[in-house]
Amino acid sequence: MTTAWTADHLQRIAPEAAAIVPPVTAPDRSRLEPGRIYWDMWPVQDAHGHRTVIAGRELWMALTAPDRGDPALRHFEAKIHMLERRGAAWVDLGPALPALPVPYEREWAGSALLDAGVLTLFFTAAGTAARSHGYQQELWQASALIGADGLPAEWSRPAPVIEGYGPHYMGADAHEGAPGAIKAFRDPAYFRDPADGAEYLAFTASLARSDSAFNGAFGIARKAGPEWQLTPPILHAEGVNNELERAHLVFHGKQYYAFWSTQTATFAPDLRHAPGGLYGMVADSLRGEWRPLNGSGLVLANPADRPLQTYSWFVDAALTVCSFVDILPDGRFGGVPAPLLQLELDGERATVQALSPENAG
Repeated sequence: MTTAWTADHLQRIAPEAAAIVPPVTAPDRSRLEPGRIYWDMWPVQDAHGHRTVIAGRELWMALTAPDRGDPALRHFEAKIHMLERRGAAWVDLGPALPALPVPYEREWAGSALLDAGVLTLFFTAAGTAARSHGYQQELWQASALIGADGLPAEWSRPAPVIEGYGPHYMGADAHEGAPGAIKAFRDPAYFRDPADGAEYLAFTASLARSDSAFNGAFGIARKAGPEWQLTPPILHAEGVNNELERAHLVFHGKQYYAFWSTQTATFAPDLRHAPGGLYGMVADSLRGEWRPLNGSGLVLANPADRPLQTYSWFVDAALTVCSFVDILPDGRFGGVPAPLLQLELDGERATVQALSPENAG
């Protein structure tokens, strides 16, 4: 069953009731490379969605690119780097994948699964090596054994997870486009259903056969033997929003939670009272029906006086929420991990609090 996220849901947004991200006043670069910018991050997780510690290392991944002075350029040079979280500091360990001849141009967001000593990176292969600056998107993966030092070694050659876009999803194969307006087939996020052990990839998608320019969808693929098979989306935002970014699933308290990030500019014009933020729905099974958290779907938003300060939220099984520092009130691009937050879920209610300084990122 596919659930619709509707304009009626968004009319229930009460700004005074939204969970507000604490102000980020001084972005902390910690031990990151000074000539790079960082965004869209995720932890290495076990099959149940919990963060892992490998040989004493808490490993994360993030998109990064050289700082060219214009943050819009980062999307065309994005590479996935390994990060290690040491206390409150982030340390850049370098590119996750080795430099290999591949048909895509760059790497966009995904997820990382550690299972039985094997690290599998699911990621978005963006663009094409034959022609730069394209917006083509495919879901890819690569795997490596974890060495005694807790780091991956001898990665497999990256390969597509799924061929084509199937009947339910619009192809994200256009070369031309603009951020916020392009169609999506990206952000694969691994999820194992505790009910039966079935494996899934959630991903950001666009609804096929839609008459609306605002046709974002929460895509899903199910593993059948060695193959991944596309299935109908969990939910869609036809007529409401163009992008349900960083779509991912969390199991908590015997319920299933679907989370995504979106921005005010990607809502339909008559719905732009809705803030950019982390949104979500809850269901009793993956089949739905999905019910919007807090009545509207809004889980958290940035402060009104700094509506773009953080973005691209990702929730793990411990309900820790990561994001990155985006645009600050003075117009600067942060380009670093944002302080971690702690989500609290109670059925259809969701609230967020900052972590204590010693635990914050």
